[in-house]
Amino acid sequence: MDIPLWFFVLSVAVIAWQGFLLLMALFAPVMRYQVDCFEAPAIESDKFLETLEALTDAQINHHNNLTVVANGERFYEAELNAIRGAVRSINLEAYIFQRGEVSQKFLVALAERARAGVKVNLVLDAIGSFFTSISYCRDLVEAGGRVRFYHPFSWRSIANINNRTHRELLIVDGRVGFIGGAGIADHWLVDKKKRPRWRDTVMRVEGDIVSNLQATFAENWLEASGEIIFGEEYFPGAEHAGNAKAMVINSAPSAGGSTRARILFQALVSAARKNILITTPYFLPDSSMVRELTRAARRGVQIQILLPGKRSDHALTRSSSRRLYGDLLRAGARIYEYRPAMIHAKILVIDDLWSVTGSTNMDNRSFGINDEVNLAVLDQSVAAQLKQDFLADTASSREVTLADWERRSLTERLHEAIGWALQRQQ
Repeated sequence: MDIPLWFFVLSVAVIAWQGFLLLMALFAPVMRYQVDCFEAPAIESDKFLETLEALTDAQINHHNNLTVVANGERFYEAELNAIRGAVRSINLEAYIFQRGEVSQKFLVALAERARAGVKVNLVLDAIGSFFTSISYCRDLVEAGGRVRFYHPFSWRSIANINNRTHRELLIVDGRVGFIGGAGIADHWLVDKKKRPRWRDTVMRVEGDIVSNLQATFAENWLEASGEIIFGEEYFPGAEHAGNAKAMVINSAPSAGGSTRARILFQALVSAARKNILITTPYFLPDSSMVRELTRAARRGVQIQILLPGKRSDHALTRSSSRRLYGDLLRAGARIYEYRPAMIHAKILVIDDLWSVTGSTNMDNRSFGINDEVNLAVLDQSVAAQLKQDFLADTASSREVTLADWERRSLTERLHEAIGWALQRQQ
């Protein structure tokens, strides 16, 4: 069959354009971040709090009760208990909602509440939850629950196909919230022979901050369904549940590539004076962050970084990450690789005072491509709990020294080179 010339030319043009976009995505310059301040306010001061609030366009909430919940056997139980007690609304957003034992427990609990008249809404990312279909959620939908996919595959969404919602949120009755990096899947709960259940942390939240978590969900629900959630069943009014200060930082890439999450991390690291604790499953910081961390180390800040070891779920990302250890180790940072299982927690603790938990990895995909959400907390007791967990995790880890790093094998260095080329998309 003869192919019309116009069709051939159009096809070549489309392929060339897509190839150009791919090259731009892989090799376009990364946005640079640098804190410009002659005299930065002290990290514990009201002035620093006000500045961070303005830079991230976030609201400080002063009356919250926050509970650190470590590992799937605990945080899934807490989330399911909250769902079973719901009387007005349940909103769940997940990058990963995977077929299996855990998701079945959630679907059963959600369907039961939907049949009781509770409004149940789910936003699932179309790529992160690729093998989860509406038919898998049939009982929930038939009970009155609503399930929408974020940026599903269609010609209308092809321009945004690389932008995913990486947010993991649960809000019940507008009064109790859960935020962290854990999705809904068996590998956070079930041990297998060669794959122990993942190590992760979720924060349970009560207080006036919950309305901000609800607003974050509302943003993606609107984008996925075309509907604005409204009313007292979602926003019942502020509650005073404790004295912890916290703010929710929504993050989505701007047209220029900057994100609020990236500003948050840069500002906190630049303000550190005593210590920085970082736990992240995917460590691919850009040059601006590496520079800020090395500057902090050289001014005497004790930096400890906890990363996955050989049980990482992404071997290429781990290789790419290890390529970046050198400058940090030379500056005096200490790096640990977790041995018992894949570590998926996303935690930053600064000066035993500030802490950040949420969905953001320390990589370009989180900082410049995905929709993310983080909870920044100014509270010594929360920071102390997270530090205690960090020290327990490092006790089960192997410290990587500069001498270890310099002895990397040729095979590993080749993997690093491949990872470098794909680093922007990992």
